[in-house]
Parts: sequence; structure tokens; C-alpha cells
Amino acid sequence: MVSVTFMLSGPSTASVELDAKLAVLDAELRRLGRVVVAFSGGADSAFLAHRAHHILGPANAHAVTAVSPSLAGSEEADCRALAAEWGLRWTPVATDEMARAAYRANDIDRCYHCKAELMDVVGPIAAEEDATVLLGVNLDDLGEHRPGQAAADERGALFPMVAAGLTKSDIRALSAAADLRTWDKPAAACLASRVPYGTAVSVGILSRVDRAEAALHSLGFRQVRVRHYDDTARIEVDLAELPAVVVNRELIVAAIKATGYRYVTLDLEGFRSGNLNDGHVGSRP
Repeated sequence: MVSVTFMLSGPSTASVELDAKLAVLDAELRRLGRVVVAFSGGADSAFLAHRAHHILGPANAHAVTAVSPSLAGSEEADCRALAAEWGLRWTPVATDEMARAAYRANDIDRCYHCKAELMDVVGPIAAEEDATVLLGVNLDDLGEHRPGQAAADERGALFPMVAAGLTKSDIRALSAAADLRTWDKPAAACLASRVPYGTAVSVGILSRVDRAEAALHSLGFRQVRVRHYDDTARIEVDLAELPAVVVNRELIVAAIKATGYRYVTLDLEGFRSGNLNDGHVGSRP
């Protein structure tokens, strides 16, 4: 197995603290022995899958990706690519959260029902391997409205990066030190997060959002959200990219309308993760 050394520039207090946190994570992985990592391809779960593979080896670390209409097609493809690049033992599994009426109803606890479905599918895989299901939750996530964490916790999943005290910035720093290309990957929440609470989620809506965001990515925009309001698409991009949206207005409008939207609008506040929670819950998932 190729050894990975996490060496941050200089013997700073920050680097010493980060090394200590990593040692705690490694110790927790060794204590567990066999793990199944819920691997969505984002920076957090990617780092955890990579580290579990590094510490435990492919026989004892299994990365599993839940594939459903809630997962962008590009994310599934990237999980497959990352698994090949890193030599992970990787399995895509189908989940069917859309079969759950409570999920389709799309209230503020939608994520609870999604994670319950994930655990109902991944849990038996872990049980067969005498392994523990791990999620890539970090310390920063604990102060936010994330009902999915409760569903996973109730069903026996563990959050080892929380136990190690790792924050989002810690994980990105460690990923960069390990030369993982996911270190600066933009956040990519499930596609249902683009649909306002109270608007029923459907496969058709999720597919339209996926195609609309893919169109924006193809035009060079990296961090995007397309919020779904019936026949209106509300685009969010990083503030620095707002001028580029205006410059490429005609291309963007044509691309988004081609996915089925009638109106295309731009949110002048720019990209904000979880902003559809405003007015519904006290914090953002």
C-alpha cells in the first residue's frame, strides 16, 4: 500500500493540531476494524473513504455509493472515477427514497427519510461484512439542521471525523496534503435540496434540475445551484462569477430553457448552501 504523509508547511501549531486529529481518526478506524463508508463523492466522504482504505486496506474498507434520482449523474460518475484512481473497493447500490411518501412530501425533515433509506440499504451490506457504517459528517455539521444525521445515528452509523474533531477546513487541508483532487471540490448536496419545502419532489423535477446544473457546469461555472420554482429556474453562482453570467446570458438562457424551464432568473445574492431553509429552520443543512 502506498504510504501517505500529511505534511503541512512548517511546524506550526495548526499543523501539529491537525496531525493530532488525524491520529485520532486513524485510531478510531483501527478500533472499528471493518467499515462501510457511505461515499457520495464530496470532499468529506471522499477523504473518509480514502483514509479508511489507506489505514484498513480494501478487504476491510468498503466504499458504497447510493444511486438514485437524488444523486446528480456527474457525482455518480465521479465516485466511480475516484474509486478507480484510488483503488477503493467500491460498490454502487440503488436506493429508493422516492418510494417513501414522507420523502416526496418534502417537509423540513426530508433528509431524515433519505438517510433512513440509505441505512436500510447499506446497513445489511455492513452486517454481512461484520462492519460499521461510517458517514462523512464533520464537526461543522453538528450545529446545522441535518435530520439525516439523526436517522443514521438511530440506525447505528458512526461519524468518526466528528470524534476526531475534524472541521470542514481541516478535511480540505488534509485532502490537499494527500494530493486528493477532491480537496477543493464544491459542495454538492442532494438534488432535492433545490426544491422548496412543501413542493412535492418527483423524478421529473430532480432530472430537470440535474440537467440544468450540468448545462451550467458545461459552460464553465463550477459552484452552481438551480433552485426549482415550477416553470422558473433560479440560478445561484459564486459572487465572483455573476459578471460571467451576464456576459453569457443568451447561452445560459437557451441551455436552461432546453431542460424545460420557461423562465430563467439570477439570484443576485449568489450561491448560499441550504438557503431554502431560510424561514423554515434556524440553521442551514
